[in-house]
Amino acid sequence: MRHSKRMRSPGVWLDEYSWEEGMECHKRRKLSHSSERENKSRRQQRHHKAYEGRSHHRRKRSRSVEDDGEGHLIYHSGDMLRARYEIVYTLGEGAFGKVVECIDHANNGELIALKIIKNIDRYREAALSEVEVLKQLNSVDADKRYSCVRMLDWFDYHGHICIAFELLGLSTYDFLKENNFQPFPLEHIRHMAFQIIRGVKFLHKNKLTHTDLKPENILFVDSNYNMEYNREKRRDERTLKNPDVRIVDFGNATFDHEHHTSVVSTRHYRAPEVILDLGWDHSCDVWSIGCILIEYYLGTTLFQTHDSKEHLAMMERVLGPIPAKLLEKTRKRRYVHRSRLDWDGQSSSGRYVRKHCKPLKHYMWSKGEDHRQLFDLIEKMMEYDPTKRITLEQALHHPFFSCFYKSSNRKSCSSNRSTSSSSAGSK
Repeated sequence: MRHSKRMRSPGVWLDEYSWEEGMECHKRRKLSHSSERENKSRRQQRHHKAYEGRSHHRRKRSRSVEDDGEGHLIYHSGDMLRARYEIVYTLGEGAFGKVVECIDHANNGELIALKIIKNIDRYREAALSEVEVLKQLNSVDADKRYSCVRMLDWFDYHGHICIAFELLGLSTYDFLKENNFQPFPLEHIRHMAFQIIRGVKFLHKNKLTHTDLKPENILFVDSNYNMEYNREKRRDERTLKNPDVRIVDFGNATFDHEHHTSVVSTRHYRAPEVILDLGWDHSCDVWSIGCILIEYYLGTTLFQTHDSKEHLAMMERVLGPIPAKLLEKTRKRRYVHRSRLDWDGQSSSGRYVRKHCKPLKHYMWSKGEDHRQLFDLIEKMMEYDPTKRITLEQALHHPFFSCFYKSSNRKSCSSNRSTSSSSAGSK
């Protein structure tokens, strides 16, 4: 298991990177927030579209509205926002702010999720950037055909950007966590993977890269489950009733024409070209999805590290050597020696990597055809060279998803999902 918080905030990606560099050259006194500066131009452009003419600084507020020391809005159950949204309770909290369940009194008392952003500049700018992305996604997916969360409303509440969403279930990470990190059944993985790939392909078609795909940002539409006691493991295990998912958190989504910051993605789902500072495009999302799918299969993260060189060494242990042509192009010369990864396999870190990682196919717990197809898809998604990595269009037509295209197999896909609890027990 990871021992660190998995939540990320604007600027943390590059801070994490800068820390590693600082440990080697001792040039910085503290972590850099340069990713925020790199993002500033892009975010401000969207900011002015959504929020023209208003200040970025903390807003003057009435005495009845207060923040805590971290910039969170102080609220209580029953509080009303804009005389419309009645707060019920807190659903979750992150570096960005909090998410609360609300009753929408302007829409027949419908329950919605309201994301309340901290009253701090960098989080407000990221939220306004997300608003612009969500507006565009709503406009090009009016029929709700793709698995991207829908924004219902947004407003500024005394300096806190608030975004209203459809109310969803747990994130796939939280479901794993509450289920003792038991893997998802294979048929649920197939269903979830198809929806995630189709949804992210929709983003790519509209010239967007999500840049922060991870299990925390994939939410179930409904996370209700059946409980069954596993006698062999002597514990209760949960099986989802409905594996439909939605992709969330577009605060760092980047259009093709916008500035691309040097570092994107949460560590464990970060593509090799990002670590090597070779530039990135849509294909970095494909790598992240590959990491997500193997995590759904194993129940735990594949690359459990917080160091870039160790991360690359883990990749080599799982996927084989990094191509010399990629290592020769990197500006991160401290990672490379004679066109190879500069890594001591006999060091304590080397022993850690050998202990915690193994070749990809060795993670398969069955030699069945479905398992073989899933691992073939993951292997293609985790191709080192982004120019050779499978596209999401190609991924959708991979044999692993053949049941979604063959009419005679559609019932099989559906029935397999309904009986997948037996598959989970076999793990």
